[in-house]
Amino acid sequence: MIPRYQRVLLWVLLLVSAVMAIFLIRMRERASDKLQAAADAVPLTPPSAMPANDVTLMLANDTDGSLVNTDRRIALPTEPHARAQYLLNQLLAEYAKPGSAHPIAANAGVDDVFLMPLPAGTTGGTLAVVNLSSGLLQAHPSGIETETMTLLSLIGTLHANMPEVAQVRFLVDGAPRDTLAGHADLTRTYLASSAAPPPPAAEAK
Repeated sequence: MIPRYQRVLLWVLLLVSAVMAIFLIRMRERASDKLQAAADAVPLTPPSAMPANDVTLMLANDTDGSLVNTDRRIALPTEPHARAQYLLNQLLAEYAKPGSAHPIAANAGVDDVFLMPLPAGTTGGTLAVVNLSSGLLQAHPSGIETETMTLLSLIGTLHANMPEVAQVRFLVDGAPRDTLAGHADLTRTYLASSAAPPPPAAEAK
């Protein structure tokens, strides 16, 4: 039989552990809120010391359900991870413009892009893990077609400008998430080449 003082001590330790767990969770939430607020407050401006680059944005069009490669000239960081993140945020900025054919409210975007070599024995290339912000998901319209087009647009833009990217996965605030806005699957790994638009049809002679 456990002595009474040991039972009391056990309950005290359990209580202290529960209080500490709640405190740590709350501190993590507050830190996340501060980081999110800082990210939302930072305007999307090009790196001042970087040269302009010709890039390709794969823009979605809700009118006809198409994905169209569109050329732009923008300044980009040279570091691959930062370059990929900035490129995708430029894409999302296009969707926040008035009159966009695939409107998404301007509410944060891509927090990070992690680039990792694929294991030996696979198709080779790089796995890109795109960390979306929860603000983007909150602002995104719900619907299987519009959500899928956003994912394909992000994947295709990465692959068009960084051909070494062979596969893409998505996180939200650093954690797995089931869907983008209730429909499009965020749990799977996407092949980057599958997001490429079909080649233009040859003109009839």
